[in-house]
Amino acid sequence: MPLTGTFNRNMDEKSRFAVPKRLRDQLGEEELRSLYVAPGTECSLDLYSKEAFEKFADRVATMSPTRADIRNYKRLFYGQSERVELDSQGRIRIPDRLVSYAKLQKEVVLIGVHDHVEVWDATTWQQFLEKHSTDFDSMAAGVFD
Repeated sequence: MPLTGTFNRNMDEKSRFAVPKRLRDQLGEEELRSLYVAPGTECSLDLYSKEAFEKFADRVATMSPTRADIRNYKRLFYGQSERVELDSQGRIRIPDRLVSYAKLQKEVVLIGVHDHVEVWDATTWQQFLEKHSTDFDSMAAGVFD
């Protein structure tokens, strides 16, 4: 089932926030105990279930190891990615290096994006919406042409 929805959350002083039950359920694992958090694009973070992270890793493994941009991407992506445990309240703690990477403040937004969840600083997400929402029709035309 594709991940969908937008969820506003507050991050506490320990860099923790609750992953909504609806998203946890959509991630598809019966007893979800951990997620993988990784650097995403445009100053966001990506959250993956174990299965989705393995599928992504399988795709990346097929890319040419002789290309410098691919080697550098792998170093940056895997070097910063980390498995994080869900506590009894469904919260995860984001490592400090990824909090800095995504410039996360107290208010964060979680967005279901097909096979993963994106985590955005609320202000950055609002700026993204303002910049790109008016282009939705042309984006849709380009995707489905």
